[in-house]
Amino acid sequence: MSTYRISAAKMILTAVLSCSFLFAFTQSKMESYSAEVEARIKEVENNLGSWVELAGVPKWTLAERMKFYHCNGVSIAVIKDYKIQWARGFGFADSADVRPVTTSTLFLAGSNSKSLNAVGLLKLAQDGKVDLYTDINQYLKTWKFPYDSLSKGKKITIANLLSHTGGLTVHGFPGYETTDTIPTITEILNGERPANTPAIRSMYEPGLKSEYSGGGITISQLIVQDVTGQPYDVWMGEHVLKPLGMDLSSYTQPPPAARQSLLATGYYNDGKPVKGKYHIYPEMAAAGLWTNATDLAKYVIETELVLQGESAKVLDRKMTELRLTPYIDKEAAFGVFINNKDGVKYFTHGGVDEGFVSQYVGSFEGGNGVVVMTNTYNTSMFDEIINSVAKVYEWKNYYIPKVENEIKLPESVLKTYVGKYKIGDDTLSVLLQPGGLYMDVGSDHPWKMRFSDTTHWFVFEHNGAKNFLTDASGKVTGFTINDKTAQKLD
Repeated sequence: MSTYRISAAKMILTAVLSCSFLFAFTQSKMESYSAEVEARIKEVENNLGSWVELAGVPKWTLAERMKFYHCNGVSIAVIKDYKIQWARGFGFADSADVRPVTTSTLFLAGSNSKSLNAVGLLKLAQDGKVDLYTDINQYLKTWKFPYDSLSKGKKITIANLLSHTGGLTVHGFPGYETTDTIPTITEILNGERPANTPAIRSMYEPGLKSEYSGGGITISQLIVQDVTGQPYDVWMGEHVLKPLGMDLSSYTQPPPAARQSLLATGYYNDGKPVKGKYHIYPEMAAAGLWTNATDLAKYVIETELVLQGESAKVLDRKMTELRLTPYIDKEAAFGVFINNKDGVKYFTHGGVDEGFVSQYVGSFEGGNGVVVMTNTYNTSMFDEIINSVAKVYEWKNYYIPKVENEIKLPESVLKTYVGKYKIGDDTLSVLLQPGGLYMDVGSDHPWKMRFSDTTHWFVFEHNGAKNFLTDASGKVTGFTINDKTAQKLD
């Protein structure tokens, strides 16, 4: 399912899924770099870490983490001083064929597709062909959004679509097997067969808050087609991807036959490949971009250069600054999320498609960044790699892990925490298993809960303070995680 933004509750429930791996760390034969750069690459490979570190425990290596997560392949591109300093593939694009990941290997980008989509919509705005703050039905010709009482008379705008503030349904898309009948975009918007997701409709009035909606991005896809009179993938290729130098990238779904030899195969946590090797995403704007780390890094670099007034291949500086300005929400901008790390700003997005996950980060100043793409289903993998890059390249304020001293609690204490907990609309379980206490996040890879004292706990997979709560009698009533509270149900 294509998705990116995860609330505290959903982060807990996001499965730390694994992908198949041949248990041999292979690095594809690629361009070699200077001794200095090769030394940096080795540093990155040897400094993977979570947001929490155990005192006295060394950092993980990339080889160790790929084996731990049973991960097939990883592609990394590191940006320094507004240039790609290095790009390299590790592991396999297809383990059955023993085909290694190279810098040309193409991955499904998932919701990273939304970032380039936003560049396209803002290009239309820059050219005077759309207004970001006008009712979307002014631009929709082949289909109209069916407003109802839930929107309370307010109109949805392109700005709402791109910032997820339209109050719209359908978080993400599962895609379609290669043998499925593929629905039209109108069928997807109306939730009509053969579409496998509900109709995209209002949940509440637009402009209240940012709530992630791949459905809203799909509406923006149709706007591009209706305004330009061209198929979405064709217009995006000519007016966004090609000018950015993303020569191997494409929104075309299914991918053209000429690109098949470059496509990575997606894998599930049980080691099995996605049926047909990948899913098809007619929801191109939301989830359908095929790209690689090098091409996606070109987009990141262009964004950084435009902010410095040194380039304008697609968008000018004014429009790029607007694109990176949070709209209504403090983090959600247009097709991108803004992280303010104690005054140092980074722009980022991530993606999850069936058998694929990826993430990019770019800095507002200094020309730093990284792109990580994998044919795994595991988001923790790219977090650990990005943390390593941030540490090795000394990104200001980005990665400051908290060092914890783990203590062992007696089983009698651990048993008091066992049970089901309600957080938002989600329910999760805390289980006592051999080795300690675990949080069941809905997969076969529960999170190991570690304690710094009798009530404070932490996990490697999620950042933030966590604390079990008790009543006056000492009975466990729930736990806090950052600013959220989970209530114990039993």
